[in-house]
Amino acid sequence: MATRGTIALEFADGTVQSVYCHWDNYLEGTGKILQDHYMDPFKVRQLIDLGNLSSLGADIGEKHDFDSHNSWGNMCLFYGRDRGESDSVSAKFADFHEYVMKNDSQEYDYILRQVDGKPVWWVKSYHTDGHVTLAEAIEAEQEMV
Repeated sequence: MATRGTIALEFADGTVQSVYCHWDNYLEGTGKILQDHYMDPFKVRQLIDLGNLSSLGADIGEKHDFDSHNSWGNMCLFYGRDRGESDSVSAKFADFHEYVMKNDSQEYDYILRQVDGKPVWWVKSYHTDGHVTLAEAIEAEQEMV
């Protein structure tokens, strides 16, 4: 069963761009991959520019066979690039407020925002009341266990 999510980036001008990700969006899945491999806003922009994903990998990678699991390795699996779908583009929002109000929220919604000039991942899930930092969400989840 899929754990659906979104991955978003807030740009310097305040606009937000978001993509859907189908698999493994829980904190120890997508959350950990984002924290470990996607702290560079320019890399996140490359990711989002490729549109909606089936699954997030540590590497954006290159075009590969969507149906051949052996070809993926640690690469992302995109609906557009790897399966040829044309309607898997990102969603764009005028600002964070519009993103919160109009985003097609999933079980986990991640957004990279600048805090004091540094990129910080935030997440909203069914465990949180609004967006909290990814670090706070991971800590809270560990306390629940």
